[in-house]
Amino acid sequence: MLSFALTFAITCFALGFAMNLIHLARSPLLPDRLLAVDTMVINGIALIVLYGIRTGSALSVEIALLLAMTGFISTVSLAIFAKRGHLL
Repeated sequence: MLSFALTFAITCFALGFAMNLIHLARSPLLPDRLLAVDTMVINGIALIVLYGIRTGSALSVEIALLLAMTGFISTVSLAIFAKRGHLL
């Protein structure tokens, strides 16, 4: 039963990731692109954690934490750049 639930969750998050990628490619506005990238990071984190649960690897949790920190910093810096036009 757990295997089916993990397969279903991985499929849903992968589909969400693909839909965000399409939205990123087709969106004309910068704020929409920033939101798509941020959501892709969240979906990527979920996929890594679910893969770690499936394989029983503790290393995937550390990788997901690093991706979360990097995604947060990149989202904030891109939002500042979009607002001001420069970072400093």
